[in-house]
Amino acid sequence: MIKSGFKTDVGRRRERNEDALLLLPKENLFAVADGVGGQNCGDFASRKAVNGIEEFLYANPVDNAGALEGKYRKNWFKSYFLRCFQKINNDILGAAARDPQKKGMATTAVVCYIENGKDLYVTNIGDSRAYIIRDEEISQLTEDHTFVNSLINSGALTKSEARTHPKKNVITRALGVEYNIEPDFYLYNLDPGDLVILCTDGLSGELSDAEICGIALSDPDLNIKCKKLVNAANEKGGGDNITVICLEI
Repeated sequence: MIKSGFKTDVGRRRERNEDALLLLPKENLFAVADGVGGQNCGDFASRKAVNGIEEFLYANPVDNAGALEGKYRKNWFKSYFLRCFQKINNDILGAAARDPQKKGMATTAVVCYIENGKDLYVTNIGDSRAYIIRDEEISQLTEDHTFVNSLINSGALTKSEARTHPKKNVITRALGVEYNIEPDFYLYNLDPGDLVILCTDGLSGELSDAEICGIALSDPDLNIKCKKLVNAANEKGGGDNITVICLEI
């Protein structure tokens, strides 16, 4: 059985929380979204994302997805969530076209689905992240779609330099930016005792991976883990909204 905990917080420098999260433990599906463009209804976009995921899930049950798509089990998730994200993307763009005040809104998203407690499917667009902690070591499961990460990949910037780069918050992919979207998709094997973390950049932007790992291992209670992570991010400055989901396998 998958155990879960969560916490979301406005942070110390924002007037409202534009993050959103989704926990569907019976369906083994969890998601975090981070609205982009505070003055342009980023909160609307992030809620549109998580609500859209839930609506799509219930309209297209995951149990039937593989059969409906005619794909191997390792490929159905990509096809399934590409359709889901495309619908959400179109809905956000449509809402922005109808309401000038919503023009420019967008959202990141990271989603995980756990099948039979053994297979972890992850998809993301933007810089909301998924981590796994195994044997007291943390690994980032997703890749940030950001300007600075492209510089890291090209060798022009180190990870430590990226943390203080003036354009560290510039994302290169999101839902609601353009009609063609390009999420990433991953499949990982899970072991008993693994801890999966989903978070917005309000957490990862303030805390290093090592700090996240140490805090997450400091208490067995999942909700307390999440609370401690959020508190630590706020103590580091709390420059953005902070959202975290912890899942124990």
